[in-house]
Amino acid sequence: MNAQERKKALRFLFEPLVDKLGYKFTPAEEDADFLLEQEAGIEALTGIPYCPCQARTDDRAENMKIVCPCIPYHREHYDAMKRCWCGLFVHKDVTDPDKLVQISESKFKAGRK
Repeated sequence: MNAQERKKALRFLFEPLVDKLGYKFTPAEEDADFLLEQEAGIEALTGIPYCPCQARTDDRAENMKIVCPCIPYHREHYDAMKRCWCGLFVHKDVTDPDKLVQISESKFKAGRK
């Protein structure tokens, strides 16, 4: 399967999953296309569509927390940002993803105390 076909397949697979979680693909189509392309490339190398913006480690259990869509593993954090880390997915009510900001995990955890 070529990269274009795999991007379409990932979109088809991910859409119903993230919909049930209250998310959608970012309306910034160029960003979505780029991120899906990166995931397809990572999947071609590793066999798993890891999030393209998070570093993998030598710990398989930790790496599984960044297999896209990784929303269930980081739900509270992503809900606070109204987006996933890379911005491929945003809350359904988001119309302008450029207004959303990333919050580091350490700041998020510190703010919950």
